[in-house]
Amino acid sequence: MEITVIGAGAIGGVLGAHLVRAGNKVTFCDKDQEHVDVMNRRGLRIEGPDETFTVECDAYTPEQLVLKKSVLDTVFLCVKAQHTKEALKPFIPLIGEETKVVSFQNGLCENEIASLIGREKTIGCFVNFSADYLEPGRILYGGVAALYLGELDGKISQRVKDLQEILQCWGPAQVTDNIWGYLWGKMSYAGLLYATALVDETMAAVVRKMELRETLMELCSEILEVADKEGVKPIGFDDWVPEFVYPRDTRDQTVLDHQLEKLAQRMAANKKTKSGIWRDLAVRRRKTEIDSQLVPILEIGAYHRIPMPLTSLLVSLIKEIENGTIQMDWDHLYKLKEQYESGEKICI
Repeated sequence: MEITVIGAGAIGGVLGAHLVRAGNKVTFCDKDQEHVDVMNRRGLRIEGPDETFTVECDAYTPEQLVLKKSVLDTVFLCVKAQHTKEALKPFIPLIGEETKVVSFQNGLCENEIASLIGREKTIGCFVNFSADYLEPGRILYGGVAALYLGELDGKISQRVKDLQEILQCWGPAQVTDNIWGYLWGKMSYAGLLYATALVDETMAAVVRKMELRETLMELCSEILEVADKEGVKPIGFDDWVPEFVYPRDTRDQTVLDHQLEKLAQRMAANKKTKSGIWRDLAVRRRKTEIDSQLVPILEIGAYHRIPMPLTSLLVSLIKEIENGTIQMDWDHLYKLKEQYESGEKICI
């Protein structure tokens, strides 16, 4: 299996480096010329909680890779959700009958990929380990977490099993017949992570703020209700358990509080104590993935006529921080709380 990693940043860099170290043929592709140059000259350095290592690389910019005119075998698409189409379109002429594209992304990007190359060439992936691009040739890795691969139609295929086997050099990659369940489960978790990025504080500190907890769980419930209307049963991972949150009328607060403390402990122990969303806003000063993650869920919710006042307000606040009209502040979380307690329903 020959692997082309498109987007050699946090996720793509970590997975690709582990695959290279295990002796696999990997080609890295990234639009950042300096990152490509450093990888080719000095290798790719992964700084993890248990070890730090560097691998030699073959790296290209998209323009350089397209000029090679080689048909692609297996593509790991590891770009931000909002860059899915932009990243994949130049390579469509290099996608053959047997090419497969795996979406190592946050969001429901599989639908967009399938619209470009066909569902039969698209493989879904849920990935939850934390990592950050630090500088050209250098990635911070938070440690092993959940990773599931699955066909969009729920079948357990040989090609997915082959991918699972090759990824064992990274960690316990698994196969699922409900990849959409994992993807929607993560979208409900994403709602919580976006909320933690409203304040310059660790994820664990926000989750442990008891007077905000009911509001935060209602925010997640709005997203889970949309999944329910879509006929998807979201699946939990890494101490996030959607069924403890939704349906609302079956929620046991004692059980949920215990589970959320376990989640907070996991967050606090991670080398990356603040989310990638926070890093986009506070460090990189760039737009988050919210337009490709929560905004589409608002649109699906509107189709089902589901009121989503907290998600709508959260999106608005994140966009204001992106634009620099407001700064991170605990007050934003309390605005969500006020919205929730007002009982006002909004259907976009």
